[in-house]
Amino acid sequence: MRVTTDRVRAPSRIRLGASATAVATVLALGLGACSSGGSSGAAGDGTGEITAWFHSGQGPERDTLKRQVKEFNASQDDVTVKLKLLPEGSYNDQVQAASAAGDLPDVLDFDGPLLYNYVYKGKLVPLDDYVPDSVTSNLTKASRAQGTYDGKLYSLATFDSGLGVYGNRKLLDEAGVDYPRKPGESWTAREFTAALKKLADHTGRSRVLDLGLANGKGEWFTYGYSPVVWSAGGDLIDREEYRSADGVLNSPKVVDAFRTVQSWKKYTDPDTDGSGFTSGRTALSWNGHWQYAGFSEALGDDLVVLPVPDFGVGSKSGQGSWNWGITSSSKNQKAAAEFLQYLMQDEQVLAMTEANGAPPATRSAMEKSALYGPGKPLERFAAQLKDSCGSGPITMKCTTVPRPATPAYPVITSAFQKAWADIWDGGDPRAALDKAVEEIDTDIEDNDGYQQP
Repeated sequence: MRVTTDRVRAPSRIRLGASATAVATVLALGLGACSSGGSSGAAGDGTGEITAWFHSGQGPERDTLKRQVKEFNASQDDVTVKLKLLPEGSYNDQVQAASAAGDLPDVLDFDGPLLYNYVYKGKLVPLDDYVPDSVTSNLTKASRAQGTYDGKLYSLATFDSGLGVYGNRKLLDEAGVDYPRKPGESWTAREFTAALKKLADHTGRSRVLDLGLANGKGEWFTYGYSPVVWSAGGDLIDREEYRSADGVLNSPKVVDAFRTVQSWKKYTDPDTDGSGFTSGRTALSWNGHWQYAGFSEALGDDLVVLPVPDFGVGSKSGQGSWNWGITSSSKNQKAAAEFLQYLMQDEQVLAMTEANGAPPATRSAMEKSALYGPGKPLERFAAQLKDSCGSGPITMKCTTVPRPATPAYPVITSAFQKAWADIWDGGDPRAALDKAVEEIDTDIEDNDGYQQP
């Protein structure tokens, strides 16, 4: 769950993924139970009233969607959208309760990684027959990967996400720290560690790194730090069969990578007030796209956007955010698709991404974006998303990795979050990752591999 303030210029919390509370709620409601429930819907004739649920996040994002619904309703006479805004803090709780009661809306937005369990439970319909190729072919590779499960497209996103390291150019230059300047360049983990030491020695302050700890707990742990796993040549689960995390999450190279990250704690500002980087206490901030506006306002031309360090298999970033899908219980799925197609138009995608500062999830809007287009300040994040690993293997050539497309994801992220917390608190990385593997593999075994009936 993304938790934000209502100010787009200085959000203080991460804006994507399911929180630990939401994950626990999903699990408590029998998330692992395979079901084809909710399949009583129908295509309909493409006219009439439909309902759409949306998480009530930051103000500008919320206001933009309300305006889009109003303009869509006024633009034609066939479909009327009735929008319901649910509090973000309890959004997933309410969706799960409605799912259990068979009372979902026609159109639903949801945290990207939860898509696969919704599909497994039979709550969403494939969009391939409802949305034309002109829409689906315009999705970025990263966006298409996030919305696809078992070879079918189940969701559409208007925006995505980006992760990197922000730097204070003035502090880096004063300390004589060499940093990546060209596309494709990145620090190695060893070079990054050396840069932290050099900054600490020069400034006389040991806490020179912001690791995004002010983003809160929950999904930020997985989104922000699973790139360490991928860059070290591991993964959260074996993606060939999605049956085990053993040997990939707890491989020796991943263990070593987290020993390196653990060594950064002495250089890391706790950032309890969320101002470590903007105040100049830290020279580097491991963070997401949602921080750019506030960072840019505070640092101006001294702000540089850098990739996450390379732990051996290239720099990697997380990807994915909120998505739209059509529920299998909807009696008017064609009409629902008309509304989704409207939201995917360039004008609407750009309106939303200008409101929330996120990268567009379509290729054409990305090219036009004032932040992410060619030569623009966050072009690096756009380039990362263009080179998504997608559903393929994680290699040196790709830079963003979708979270695993498996119904087991809520358990995976919960286990990883606990492992990260143990490691950061000084625990043995091998023991923490082994424990996470055991939890993940036990869940998959208990659910018969999450195989479709």
